[in-house]
Amino acid sequence: MAGTVLIVVSAAFLALLAQTASGQETVYSLTFSEASTVVSVDLQSRELRVTLADRLVQQVQLSGNLDTTAQYTETETGFTLTTNDGTVLELTKDFDQATYSQFSVIRNNVPRAVELVDCVNLLNTHWYGGPQQKRQYWPVQKLRFNRYSMLSKEADNSAVGDRYWLNALGSFLYVDETAPLFADQNYGQPGYLCLETRAILPYDTHGPDYDFRYTIGVAADAREVHMGAVRNILGKPSGHPAESMVADPIWSTWARYKRDVDDTVVQEFASEIIANGFGGQYELDDFWEQCYGSLTFNRTKFPNIRNTIAAIKARGFDRVTLWIHPFINKGCEPWYSDARRRGYLVADWTGSTDTEWWNSATGQAAYIDFTKAEVREWFTSRLQAILDESGIDSFKFDAGETSWSPPDPVFNGPLKRRPIQIVGDYLRTVAQFGELVEIRSTQATQELPVFVRMIDKDSNWGWNNGLPTLITTLLQLNMVGYPLVLPDMVGGNGYDNQPPTKEMFIRWLQANVFMPSIQYSYVPWDFDAETITIALAMTQLHRTMTSSIMDRFALAVSEGLPVNPPLWWIDPTDTTAQQINDQYLLGDDIIAAPVTVENARARDIYLPSGSWVDGNTGATHTGPKWLRNYAVPLSMVPYFVRS
Repeated sequence: MAGTVLIVVSAAFLALLAQTASGQETVYSLTFSEASTVVSVDLQSRELRVTLADRLVQQVQLSGNLDTTAQYTETETGFTLTTNDGTVLELTKDFDQATYSQFSVIRNNVPRAVELVDCVNLLNTHWYGGPQQKRQYWPVQKLRFNRYSMLSKEADNSAVGDRYWLNALGSFLYVDETAPLFADQNYGQPGYLCLETRAILPYDTHGPDYDFRYTIGVAADAREVHMGAVRNILGKPSGHPAESMVADPIWSTWARYKRDVDDTVVQEFASEIIANGFGGQYELDDFWEQCYGSLTFNRTKFPNIRNTIAAIKARGFDRVTLWIHPFINKGCEPWYSDARRRGYLVADWTGSTDTEWWNSATGQAAYIDFTKAEVREWFTSRLQAILDESGIDSFKFDAGETSWSPPDPVFNGPLKRRPIQIVGDYLRTVAQFGELVEIRSTQATQELPVFVRMIDKDSNWGWNNGLPTLITTLLQLNMVGYPLVLPDMVGGNGYDNQPPTKEMFIRWLQANVFMPSIQYSYVPWDFDAETITIALAMTQLHRTMTSSIMDRFALAVSEGLPVNPPLWWIDPTDTTAQQINDQYLLGDDIIAAPVTVENARARDIYLPSGSWVDGNTGATHTGPKWLRNYAVPLSMVPYFVRS
């Protein structure tokens, strides 16, 4: 019809009109006075947006129980929104500084029947951190999780289960350890990390409610915001391992001999090591006990353990350590029955202590209950007795993950801390055994002054727990706040009768050189004279890095800095460096670029901003730049030192 004017209005404009008509606000903001951070919650879209100087750095789709009927209440540090089901969503400012801001999203005392799902938009950027994984991709936005319990557990090599993610935009997200958290990443909603809370196993199912709290930090870049997380949430180590563990290798019996050890075998191994020009720390691994959990030496295998240890040291080893686990197998008597009678084993709600681990049949073992003070004292005294009897210096502590407990455990502590509590209680018990200690499981124990060992690697060239994941696991551990990383054994563990080849052994060793320590079990003289020569050279190159590593250890203790950060640490805005997964740093001044591809004799190397001297040729390069087709013979590991 002539004269008709068609007016098109947006849905957002209609929503604004509806809001104006009803007088009900639908967008609430958390503003900062010092930082240029703005946090807003839109009840219409259920969207939480975080911007820094108008730049989007986090976006979260809040759970479906939030709608426009939520009641707003202002608080001293933020505001609350109360939903129809009684859940109170609180936003509170934690830090408001010109260069760093932090706030928390809190839901306390959520009824057990209520399930919450907050989905974090990955924003098409790079993310770092999260749990340790068997397929340890890097950056971690490539990972896929389907209702994945966020715990220290055996499955998928997730021995380190910290709930901390950092993005390249300059923001982190940390979920409190008490939340019954499951992660769904790139499954239900591709491009999202959904944080799902459910009061179901493996979490507590007996309490009336649970808490769900996460914290978001914001700064100019990823490096700056990560250091804010270290200062305010993650913490830093209270000390560091001995310099001797850095300067000289650790020699483990495990990969080479597995459980076939006795006095003759360990003495011959020690003699071979010294005869081939090596030395360092000797580690007696599985199976030295009379039975698993006895913590007494098998007298048939080791008739006089003190003489055995003395002989090893007399050959030239400065220190000897021993493998320890937190289990007692059924049939290991009288130790099993005594511990069970005294209530020293983790039980479920029916009173059963039955569980299993890799050295037992199903239901034929028990997990020592470190949540009880008297058990911690008992276990400690038993370990001290080993040291007194044998002359051994300290221990390698294995296992400790939550998943070794019976499925529904009863702990001596708050219901909301189950099952995570036992991890920290175990680790804090064993960490007291000095500067030679190593552990493998951890969650929210960044303060411990001990090596965190990578869980067992497989002897392959691929992403299925093979050589490439040696580097990415190093980066993952550093970026969730564990800078004191002990790489797994050179060449991997040789499981399924697949030991490393000569080339794999050498390339693995080279990838290890600029990490804090070298750990051998397979040996170079199992191959040929060339392998021995290269191994001696790489071991010596690592030794020359000792002062750099120890300096960085000191900074890890004083400031919480990572020892081996990713390449982008030098320039967090470098989008190329943000994606690099086969190079790493030692401190801020050394770049390692090892070969991790089978049969490769050249590789591309990326140098970030700065002036870099080639450690092999002496040539100087100014970054950022690529060195294309850089020649890498089998005897060489590429590295660059800041000029």
